[in-house]
Amino acid sequence: MGTPEFAVPTLEVLHDSRHHVLAVVTQPDRPKGRGRRMVASPVKEAAAACGYPVLQPARVRETRFLEKIIALNPDVFVVVAYGQILPASVLAIPRLGAINIHASLLPAYRGPAPIQWAIINGDQETGVTTMWMDEGMDTGDILLAAKVPIGPGDTAQTLHDRLAQAGVELLIDTLDHLASGLVAGTPQDPSEATYAPLLKKEDGRVDWSKEAKSLDAFVRGMNPWPGAFTFLLGKRLKIFKANYVQKGARGKPGTALPGFPGDLNVATGRGILSLKEVQLESGKRLGIEEFLRGCAVPPGTILG
Repeated sequence: MGTPEFAVPTLEVLHDSRHHVLAVVTQPDRPKGRGRRMVASPVKEAAAACGYPVLQPARVRETRFLEKIIALNPDVFVVVAYGQILPASVLAIPRLGAINIHASLLPAYRGPAPIQWAIINGDQETGVTTMWMDEGMDTGDILLAAKVPIGPGDTAQTLHDRLAQAGVELLIDTLDHLASGLVAGTPQDPSEATYAPLLKKEDGRVDWSKEAKSLDAFVRGMNPWPGAFTFLLGKRLKIFKANYVQKGARGKPGTALPGFPGDLNVATGRGILSLKEVQLESGKRLGIEEFLRGCAVPPGTILG
C-alpha cells in the first residue's frame, strides 16, 4: 500500500525479492495540471510495470475492496506513505499484521512531514523505522530502525531520496526476520514522541527575524515543497538556495545589504542570509547573479 514517489523503491525491491506481492493498493487517480487531466500515482505506474493487480479504493472501508483483500489471504501488509488511515478492521486482515515504513527514528517526528521538519529543526541525523501498525498516528511497536545522517547541504528532496533507499533495505531485513521468526516489536516511549505536522504552502514564508543559520535550514527543508518564499517589491520571490553568514548585519531584518556585485545578502535577526538561487513571480528560476542582472535590488530594499 503506497502512493507517492517515496514508496516506489520499496515496491521495486519487493518485486525483485523472495517475497511475493499479491496486489498493490494506491490512491485513486487525481486530476492534475491546468487541463485537470487524470493522473495515476507513481506507485500505480510502478505496479503496472511490474505486472501487479492494482486496487484503488476511494475509502478502505468499502465493502468490495475489503472482500477482495480478504480473498487474497495476505500474510502481511506493507504500507509506505499510502495516504489513508487504516482502521482496526482492515489492520486485522493480514495473518501477521501491517508493517509501516516511517521516515524518522520513531518516536521522533510522528506525522506526515518528518523529512522536512528534521532539516528545518537543524538535526544532524534522522533515519527510517519499520513498525507494526495500530490505529494511532505512527504509534505502533518498533521492529527495526536505521540511522541516516543529514548533511549541511541536504534539502528535503536529497534527504528524501536517501531515506527512501534506506527504507527499502530496512523493509527487506524486516520481512526476512519476520519470516524467520527473529524479530519482535518494541513499544514506543510516548514521553519521547515529537510530531511533524503537515506543511501548507503558506508555511514557506520566510521570517527574517530568525537567525541566518536557522533560515538556511528552513530554505533547505522547504525545498521542493512547499517552497520558501518572501516578497520583493510586492511580488512573491521563491528562494531555492541560500547560505548563511555568521557575522553581524547592520540593518532591520529583511533588509538587502551592500555587497559585491552579483550578491544579494539579507539581514536577519542574527547574521546574514546570502540568496543563491531564486525565482520572482512569473519569472524563471535563476542563479542570483543572473537574477540581479534583470532585477536590481538596491541596498536598503526590504524583503518580507
